[in-house]
Amino acid sequence: MVEILILNLKPGTRNKFHEVYVNESLPIQKKWNIHVVAHGPSLHDETSYYVIRSFKSLEDRQQLEDAFYNSDDWRNGPRETILGMIENSAYAVIDPGQLKEWA
Repeated sequence: MVEILILNLKPGTRNKFHEVYVNESLPIQKKWNIHVVAHGPSLHDETSYYVIRSFKSLEDRQQLEDAFYNSDDWRNGPRETILGMIENSAYAVIDPGQLKEWA
């Protein structure tokens, strides 16, 4: 499964968000076996940020995300800083076979 997360950040926070995401969140996600395929600022405006992650199945996604978001690493780490910069977010979870059709 491929998860595409679109974050709408508060104006003026995207550079700081990227710094915190790369230096604090990514290492923790790696520790908790969450595979981040790609991430970064969207090209179309100054407040959008994307994260693409892959999982073996919907069940795997749920288990890994539950473990990560309930961990002390996340809760006592970058959680407050990251959430404080997000205005809203949206997810899409798709079968990777759909992506192959685009190529």
